[in-house]
Amino acid sequence: MDNKKRGLSRRSMLAGTAAGVIAPVVVSASAGSAPAAAAGMTRNITVYADYVPGSTRVGYGLEPGKPTIPGPLLECYEGDTLVIELVNNTDKRLSIHPHGVNYDTKSDGSPFNDSFNKPYETKTYTWKTRTAYQAANGFWMPGSAGYWHYHDHAFDGDHGTIGLLKGLYGGLIVRKRGDLLPSKQFTVVFTEMWINHQIAPNTPIFEANLGERVEFICIGHGNLMHTFHLHAHRWADTRTGMLTSATDNAPIVDNKTLDPGNSFGFQVIAGDGVGPGAWMYHCHVQQHSDDGMSGVFLVRNADGGMPAGAQEAIDRFKGHQHGTTAAPNATGASAHSHH
Repeated sequence: MDNKKRGLSRRSMLAGTAAGVIAPVVVSASAGSAPAAAAGMTRNITVYADYVPGSTRVGYGLEPGKPTIPGPLLECYEGDTLVIELVNNTDKRLSIHPHGVNYDTKSDGSPFNDSFNKPYETKTYTWKTRTAYQAANGFWMPGSAGYWHYHDHAFDGDHGTIGLLKGLYGGLIVRKRGDLLPSKQFTVVFTEMWINHQIAPNTPIFEANLGERVEFICIGHGNLMHTFHLHAHRWADTRTGMLTSATDNAPIVDNKTLDPGNSFGFQVIAGDGVGPGAWMYHCHVQQHSDDGMSGVFLVRNADGGMPAGAQEAIDRFKGHQHGTTAAPNATGASAHSHH
């Protein structure tokens, strides 16, 4: 049930000693504000595209032969440059295309610009970020900070459709210096009727201890409109999910639209005001929820112990009727669907 994957310290990563972390969960040394770091650092990352063992699904990973779905969560600060060396270990052409950052046509990651890896080819993609700046007309141009994502744009087609169905996607965070850093991170990707390429009751169980600062990175793909709802927790509808002051009147939400190509993120304190327990997350399009688009956010006791009643709730979740939509099969496609 514990599907946590330990990764590298976010503090060391953002300071430049490491450049990517394994999704969906990473444990940093501690929470707090971001450490001081030199502006405009270049971070070199090698990403491997491989078939998932035992299937024809494909994922990105930070080690050869060890793809994950979603792929590694990549992070940097505004002003940094990410140099992605993509190693294609498959017999198909593929690429890596980012949202929210700057790149030239050679790093577009699309067949439109003749930017992709041929089978078994290694290619370098360069992504640049920037801080907000004041234009000549006095208006301010936005920086790159945000919760973004990356995905294939070339696998067996010109638009990335098949690559996304195979599992070639991941999260990308660009932070402003001074942003609070979380203790735990969860990447949640809604693709067709799947969550991280699974349907209930096999969707991820995300875990945190009571009081830990938790960051959700939510990404939408496919052809269907979704929403993301988290039980018993809420966040500000801002860049970070947090308010900037006691007088900040940003809307507070616990359900947000997650359409294909969209992404957002937020931070919450696990169990704040409600205590430990098993809390549901799901798509609030009711047919989608019925058909398996739901999962569990397990808030353990502060000492890591299982809260009273939580295991029973998880057992009930696993025994619920979850509709008729089949899980992705070995080809990465659903065997059948209502849609």
